[in-house]
Amino acid sequence: MPHEDSYGRRKDLEPLEDWQNLTFKYLEKIQQRKKTWLTVGISSRPQPDGSGLLHTLLSVFRAASKVEQKRLTVLVHLAGADLAWRRETVLHASSLFSPQILAGQLLLVHAPPEAYPAEGGTRARACCREPDSAQNVDHAFLVSFATELSEYFLLLEDNAFCAPNFISHVQRKVDALRSQPWVFLEFSNLGFLGKLFRSGDLPVLARFLLLFYGEKPLDRLLPHFRTLLAQKDPILCRPFLFYHRVSYRTLNDSQKASGAQRKSLYSPDNPPGAVFTDMKIFEVHFPWEAYALDESFFWTHNVSAGSHLTVILNHPADLRRVQVLTGTVVDGRYALEEGQVELGHEPEGMPQRCTRFALLGLLREGQLDQEVVPKSVGHEVSCVRLVANADQVGGLIVRHIYLWEERARALGAAQDKGHSIRP
Repeated sequence: MPHEDSYGRRKDLEPLEDWQNLTFKYLEKIQQRKKTWLTVGISSRPQPDGSGLLHTLLSVFRAASKVEQKRLTVLVHLAGADLAWRRETVLHASSLFSPQILAGQLLLVHAPPEAYPAEGGTRARACCREPDSAQNVDHAFLVSFATELSEYFLLLEDNAFCAPNFISHVQRKVDALRSQPWVFLEFSNLGFLGKLFRSGDLPVLARFLLLFYGEKPLDRLLPHFRTLLAQKDPILCRPFLFYHRVSYRTLNDSQKASGAQRKSLYSPDNPPGAVFTDMKIFEVHFPWEAYALDESFFWTHNVSAGSHLTVILNHPADLRRVQVLTGTVVDGRYALEEGQVELGHEPEGMPQRCTRFALLGLLREGQLDQEVVPKSVGHEVSCVRLVANADQVGGLIVRHIYLWEERARALGAAQDKGHSIRP
């Protein structure tokens, strides 16, 4: 019987090293051309509501001009054990993209299940759900495949839209930062979408993901990778070039009625609550729209220092993550230039208001995406407040306030009290 190490992985199987050897042999057979400038990498698994992979590939190739496509390789990792889904996906991709496949511009690869770390190891802690761990390992193999394909590697998700001529925009930004050290550049502020790496860093990234695959979701691991390689702050490159085709998944009526687990494991929870503000309100976009789980938003203008937008929850919640997004998706216009997010406790009065607030963090480039640490700060939260720290002339868009609850408490509350999933 094979032995396992302290991380629950088989000692007789080194996934990365074995898979790199297989990768190089594979590429030697199918790849008879020089390196391109950019590889776009996508990892995809079958989804209950269908995959957006083919739409994403269409967007990538349509957004790249004929000249840009000569500098482009698209690498897709079809992950998971669903053979029928892989065959169907390959069939459709072959039909839609046969010129790109024959030209070596589109590569479809698959890491077999035996290449994955053994399940049940102590590394896969309770704080990280199994889909997160699988996603991290999927992407470890994806970047391992991509190591020798190009000079740069751009990570996309399988439900993305791309801005026209995005390759030229990315190259101009890389040229402008040529004299500055960086680990990865961010051409989107959504999850791990639109992260650009140097291909020389991909072997290190693959090892990092395989080592810590059970710790956190991918979008929370990448900032740690960045700081370990001595890039302290994120580098957001505007205008943003990539955004999600679908921002979240919803439950059907039967799932809602049965109290099933809400939406996707990666989606925000946004427990029921009310939204109040002392900012100007117009009959176009209302304050509550910033808290809705759709593409609506709150629009205001000429904000004063101290102005706030506050979510008051119907019942206290234990929060593990908070994300606040301001400004437009594509170019970041109308973002809150100076602001902070606070968590409130001890509500009183009618209507209720929180009597004690703790600072969660300051907005950077109009955004905040932060785990709640220490956990005591996120315990029994009744209010989440966005505060303007300076006067701001002109428009302001508060696009999203997203809250993630501690999973066990959130599910228990929904089942015991019959709370509505949506605000």
